[in-house]
Amino acid sequence: MGKNTVEETPVSGNVNRICEGTEITGSVKSSTDFRIDGRIEGNVQCGGRIIIGEKGYVKGEIVSKNMEISGQIIGTVSVDELLSLKSSAVVEGEITTRKLYIEVGAVFNGSCHMVKKGAEKPAQK
Repeated sequence: MGKNTVEETPVSGNVNRICEGTEITGSVKSSTDFRIDGRIEGNVQCGGRIIIGEKGYVKGEIVSKNMEISGQIIGTVSVDELLSLKSSAVVEGEITTRKLYIEVGAVFNGSCHMVKKGAEKPAQK
C-alpha cells in the first residue's frame, strides 16, 4: 500500500463513512458501500455503492458499482450500473455510466458517456 492510500477490508453489512469535518488527501479504496459527507481530494474506488451527502465534496476520479450524489464532485465519475444526481448535486467533469437519473435542480457541466449492458466501457484517461 502506497503513501496516502487507505484500504478497507470488506466486512459484510458495514458501510464506510467519511463524516462532515473530515478532510482526506489521497486515494481511498473500499470493497463495501461508502458514504462521504466530508472532503476528499484524491481518487475513490468502491466495489459497492457510494453516497455523496449534501455536504460531501470529492475532487478526483471516482469508480463504483452504483452512486448517489447530493454534494459536489469535480473530476471523473465511472459507475457500472446506476448514477443518480439528486437536486442538490453539482458535478463538473466526465461521467461514464449505464444508467443516469437526474433530478430537477441538479447541476451537471461536462460530458457523459452511456454504456450498454455487456459493452465495454470507454478507456479511462
